[in-house]
Amino acid sequence: METIFNYDSPSIALEKLRERGYTKDYNKEFDELFDYTDDYTIDYLYRYEGASDPGDESTVYGIRNMVSGKKGVFVAGDLSLIEGRKRDIIVNLEIRAKQQ
Repeated sequence: METIFNYDSPSIALEKLRERGYTKDYNKEFDELFDYTDDYTIDYLYRYEGASDPGDESTVYGIRNMVSGKKGVFVAGDLSLIEGRKRDIIVNLEIRAKQQ
């Protein structure tokens, strides 16, 4: 997994990922991640930390299905504000990607 901190904004990160084929929006289509979590990995992780306001923090994930090859993105602000299972899946994918 490649972690990048220096893109100008989340929208630029999303544009760069789209150019690399990450077109699916997992914020809207999260059911596959629920059902087949072990098939997914995080390839890219872009973090934005608010310089003066923690509310400005966000993370853009480039996620790939290792079986089908489907690629998509997931965008999160403060992960603690995301509901239980969805947050757990993203955190676990991030931990697993860092261990690879």
